[in-house]
Amino acid sequence: MKLCEALIADTAELEAAGRLRVLREIVPDSSGFCRYDNRRYLNFSSNDYMGIAADFKLRQEFYAQYSDIGAAELALSSASSRLLTGNTPAYTRLEKKLSVLYNSRAALVFNSGYHANIGILPALSNSKDLILSDKLNHASIIDGMRLADAEFKRFRHLDYEQLEKILAENRAKYSRVFIVTESIFSMDGDAADLCKLVELKQKYDCVLYVDEAHSVGVRGPSGTGIAAELGIADQIDVLIGTFGKAFGSTGAYAITSPELRIYLINHMRPFIFTTGLPPVVLNWSCFVLDSCAKMDSERAKLRRMGIALREIFGASTLPGDSQIVPFLIGDDRDAVAKAKYFLDNGILVFAIRPPTVPPNGARLRFSLSAALPESAITELRRLI
Repeated sequence: MKLCEALIADTAELEAAGRLRVLREIVPDSSGFCRYDNRRYLNFSSNDYMGIAADFKLRQEFYAQYSDIGAAELALSSASSRLLTGNTPAYTRLEKKLSVLYNSRAALVFNSGYHANIGILPALSNSKDLILSDKLNHASIIDGMRLADAEFKRFRHLDYEQLEKILAENRAKYSRVFIVTESIFSMDGDAADLCKLVELKQKYDCVLYVDEAHSVGVRGPSGTGIAAELGIADQIDVLIGTFGKAFGSTGAYAITSPELRIYLINHMRPFIFTTGLPPVVLNWSCFVLDSCAKMDSERAKLRRMGIALREIFGASTLPGDSQIVPFLIGDDRDAVAKAKYFLDNGILVFAIRPPTVPPNGARLRFSLSAALPESAITELRRLI
């Protein structure tokens, strides 16, 4: 079969199964709404958890700091990798700010969370090592394990008894063992038991890697995540945060030891061979870190809304208290139809289908934002 014919057949198969994905043009609104297909919707599909990305007043405040639009701090490109000429002063300012937020630990900024996860594990591990990953970890973590030379195993989601059994049976066979987890899981909205994982890390002499993409900004003191909220961030060997969600910017970061930071700069391929982020983006990230640190009332609002929405969904959701609330459906086509029902009623939420979730695990993923009015939850109650 010729390539074009094969592609057409694949598209038809996806459409028949209710799994065909399309790109949509969506314009965000600062009030928790967005515009799509010439209509205004309550936006339940954004990762802009704190409402920062769509906050026009914050944007004006940021640009008002600069009297000269030609200032180097507002440059739209670094035009080089960080190891050449792309390591602008904005990187230094941002990494110093992150270091202060995380009790003087070392910080290293990346272009995205995906870059971090596909680069760090391959850089740190080798064929004598083992990586143990929660079954529901993000695709970027899975891709990072596949790129690494180390052997990897996936343990059942949040099943730490199985994890310990694997460690007890296998730890002595490997030079290093990495335990990898998200803190808040992106599709189920539940949370890892980080205290238990720290305990296992210490008992079996492992390296603990925690991706806090969906908890930084939303949880912890000044928005530093669940590990900091629990007082154990210093026990996490590699803590990953992202700017592209709650912080409303672009990029990601690792909080780690000075020794590991130097090692990554010299061995992490996506870091070495990538053009640096534009100074304007780095300076915006600095600005929103300060802004988000003051948003305790917004963080409390998100918790309230998440709890209320789980009460409404009842048995159709999963336990948790995060800002991610899945509405479980199962069948792919049914999920698409349910999303259309909400769309017809002014609610923007999309169907999440395999391979993002397991077979028969199709759902609507309600992603809450502090920019949403709390009355939006009442509106959802009416529609369920």
